[in-house]
Amino acid sequence: MKKILLVEDDPNLGMLLQDYLQLKGKFEVVLCKDGEEGLKAFTKDHFNMCILDVMMPKKDGFTLGKEIRKINAHVPIIFATAKAMMEDKAQAFNLGGDDYITKPFRIEELLLRINALLKRVEDPNKKEEAEQPTKFDIGNYHFDYTAQLITEGGKQQKISTKEAQLLRLLCLKKNEVLTREEALISIWHDDNYFNGRSMDVFLSKLRKYLKEDPTVEIINVHGKGYKLLVN
Repeated sequence: MKKILLVEDDPNLGMLLQDYLQLKGKFEVVLCKDGEEGLKAFTKDHFNMCILDVMMPKKDGFTLGKEIRKINAHVPIIFATAKAMMEDKAQAFNLGGDDYITKPFRIEELLLRINALLKRVEDPNKKEEAEQPTKFDIGNYHFDYTAQLITEGGKQQKISTKEAQLLRLLCLKKNEVLTREEALISIWHDDNYFNGRSMDVFLSKLRKYLKEDPTVEIINVHGKGYKLLVN
């Protein structure tokens, strides 16, 4: 079980995040109420990730992050703050932060960011417990993720890396909802407006590639995301 250090001075938010991440993310979460308490906890235990509120009494999150980096140069750090100014984001990354989330945020988004970040920093020599498939049958089409090819009859369509990543996520959740946030965090590692618009373009292209089979459709699920329907 991965262990997370959560440092948050708002007791209600801290307990809410702790309970959600332990229940939904199945993490062990150590909650500290200020930067000094957080540093003591970090020096006494091993953590797989740190989530640090920036605006805290005694020791702010940026100072704590800097001190954590002196002890451990590799542990992933996510900074959380109510400020959305570019200089604050720049400071977060200059201090060695790996990600930055602005309050108020959806807890589901935080969990997606945690999982995406942990996946990126995973030991490359460690084999995944369950290897996900790379080849899919979609109606009359065959999709080879590794080769980035969609084949139908004798026709082949070469697709881009991002198109392949997006189609694979849709295939892995065939006939189920793929949330917009999940796709953006998984592929672009950020669910900002510009990445969202970029993803919309790739979705339009995928729809064109699959348009010859009427039993296959990529639909928008209002307020949630997308679904690859295969009848």
